[in-house]
Amino acid sequence: MTEGRLLIGNRRYSSWSLRGWLPVRLARLDVEEVVIPFAPAGAASPVKGRTPSDLVPYLEHRDARVWESLAICEYCAEQAPGLWPEDRAARAHARSIAAEMHAGFRALRASMPMNLGRDTPVVVTPACRADIDRVETIWREARAAHGGPFLFGATFGNADAMYAPVVARFLGYRPDLGADALAYCDAVRAHRLVADWYDAAAAEPAEWILDKYEAI
Repeated sequence: MTEGRLLIGNRRYSSWSLRGWLPVRLARLDVEEVVIPFAPAGAASPVKGRTPSDLVPYLEHRDARVWESLAICEYCAEQAPGLWPEDRAARAHARSIAAEMHAGFRALRASMPMNLGRDTPVVVTPACRADIDRVETIWREARAAHGGPFLFGATFGNADAMYAPVVARFLGYRPDLGADALAYCDAVRAHRLVADWYDAAAAEPAEWILDKYEAI
């Protein structure tokens, strides 16, 4: 019997679900995964009433109820402290860039919604380009300070989980990126858990593919 459950949306589209799922799996929490497919345009949300915020991801583990991806990262780090860097200053850096991802980059999100089935370039608006440039700076500074291949060294952690959907966007929409950003994208895409997520997304039923996301 599992110790709880994790509610997520379609793996093809749900960037926030990916951000919640990765730390749960990194922390090896024994929870059941429940996928709630997104609704077509005009239909009622199937998540409504099933989570405290009416959004995914949502984690129930033992007697804890956790929603919001960043809160799930923090909860999982209590079970597996290595998800944040051990060094105090590095840990502060990791939390800062994770929070920046959680709260910002609206132009990037609007221009490049996550779609793991996409492999087509997009016209990049000036606002989106500014977001991309900031992401590249965040990645470059963290990797330079801690040696890579991930943001804080050799181990994939919570900060990487928060930026994994950005990697998916960059791989699908192919904006111009510097060599360091491309190397980081390759490292994240090759991680075993990210690869598992992509494989599961590819196996989702065809009826879960939605025109409102594919038309962008």
